[in-house]
Amino acid sequence: QVQLVESGGGLVQAGGSLRLSCAASGRTFTFSRYAMAWFRQAPGKEREFVAAISRSGDRTDYADSAKGRFTISRDNAKNTIVLQMNSLEPEGPAGYYCAGRPWIVSTSNDYSYWGQGAQVTVSS
Repeated sequence: QVQLVESGGGLVQAGGSLRLSCAASGRTFTFSRYAMAWFRQAPGKEREFVAAISRSGDRTDYADSAKGRFTISRDNAKNTIVLQMNSLEPEGPAGYYCAGRPWIVSTSNDYSYWGQGAQVTVSS
């Protein structure tokens, strides 16, 4: 069984920064075999892609809204990924979810494993 646990959410003012982390664990889980991603979901809306990273970290993909402001990274030795979010824009509470899927990066929500989410609110 695979567990993904997000941390680092909270309340921040517009223009500020937040750093989200996701720790992965599992008895038979080999982190370096999994592409990882971040998605966000606002209340009443569909979950949407934010950023993804390949198994080795040599490839990253971003939603247009995240390009130039967010950076996704991973540390395979620590089984963690990080989403650094800068120049945040006002938004109501939204859940940011860590996700993992074997081998190939995807920008759709066809990921095998999901965390419980970290709530982010950006005040104006």
